[in-house]
Amino acid sequence: MMAVFPLLTVNGDRLNRSLYQLAEIGKLPNGGVSRVAFTTEDLLARQLVQSWMVEAGMVVFIDAAGNIIGRYAGQYEGAPALATGSHIDTVPVAGRYDGCLGVLAGIEMVRVLNENKIQLRHPLEVIVFTDEERSVIGSKAMAGEIKEGPDYYARLDGTPIQPCLEKIGGHWSKIRSAKRYRSDIAAFVELHVEQGGVLEHLGIPIGVVDGIVGQYRFAVTVVGRMNHAGTTPMHLRKDALVAAAHIVLAVNRIAVETPGDQVATVGYFTISPNATNTVPGKVDLRIDLRDLSQEHLEYLLSLLKKELDAIAAATQTEITLRQTLHILPTLAAEPIKTVIREVCERLDLPYTHLPSRAGHDAQEIGRFTDMGMIFVPSRNGISHSEDEYTSPEECTQGANVLLQTFLELDKIYAV
Repeated sequence: MMAVFPLLTVNGDRLNRSLYQLAEIGKLPNGGVSRVAFTTEDLLARQLVQSWMVEAGMVVFIDAAGNIIGRYAGQYEGAPALATGSHIDTVPVAGRYDGCLGVLAGIEMVRVLNENKIQLRHPLEVIVFTDEERSVIGSKAMAGEIKEGPDYYARLDGTPIQPCLEKIGGHWSKIRSAKRYRSDIAAFVELHVEQGGVLEHLGIPIGVVDGIVGQYRFAVTVVGRMNHAGTTPMHLRKDALVAAAHIVLAVNRIAVETPGDQVATVGYFTISPNATNTVPGKVDLRIDLRDLSQEHLEYLLSLLKKELDAIAAATQTEITLRQTLHILPTLAAEPIKTVIREVCERLDLPYTHLPSRAGHDAQEIGRFTDMGMIFVPSRNGISHSEDEYTSPEECTQGANVLLQTFLELDKIYAV
């Protein structure tokens, strides 16, 4: 039986106050937050979080990818660390919880340990990953997954990545030195708002994440023959839009009718020449496939290719498929999932298992060490919006599960 510290809890008021304080940096008139990576607001937020880490008893350093790493000493400093964290950068219009809860709950956990003069066997690390929202460059570098050149990471406005990293203490030329190993980090657990509506729908406060789905994205081009809409008989048409419409329906049918828990979306669509009196000659669309199993994703892709071949033949069009994103799934480690479940049971918090269908820094960290995630509800399933909301009680519950999880992981992982 695991020994949970029943009296050791986070300071919920302090945790939620820190969430509000951080949200003041980049605050928008509508109540949202804008703190895009490498902006002035991002730099100010990073400075504030580092000051909180130091006050909590951590030693802070920044790696070549710009990741902020706060380290709380353990009894065995040569032991691999137990790590948590997330990101504090945002999309252009965001809320105050996405990413930030995971960082600030980690700091709160260390505050509690430090105040109670508790040192775990393992060192603890709280990590603020660089630019999660756009490039995931921080966690990718830590996982040794930087395979692209600097141009790949240039900002949308054309700003090179090199000066961006230098502004926050990183160095592109040394970015591979940010790579960590299992011998450095024994386990990583990220607390995050769900960003979906499953937990709220079920009325359950805690989600035990089974893993983070893989993402396959494709650019599809349909080429028909542009012609006059009035003078071209129906049986002589090569209508690219008709073919594209069949593709949209096929993607939805594959997701709905294939056994499994996959999702599939066509969310981008352009038509040429997009004129009322012209048979469309070309359509570009984008497909997003997500599932927790790489094998199942490959199966879904095989079904999609068969559908495209059939549609091309039926509509006398040419259809090309080009993969634009290939992110493999990352499964949560069973020992971590077991501990999270047992902690929930001891704290009398109902829980359920679910996948994460959004990407997280934990997905990259899980490529080289044990990974787990804890979800708390998002009201109405809303995220990346000023309407994003998780109640103070739910934030506190998630942080308490995180704290108790680390107390137990400290016992089961070797030093």
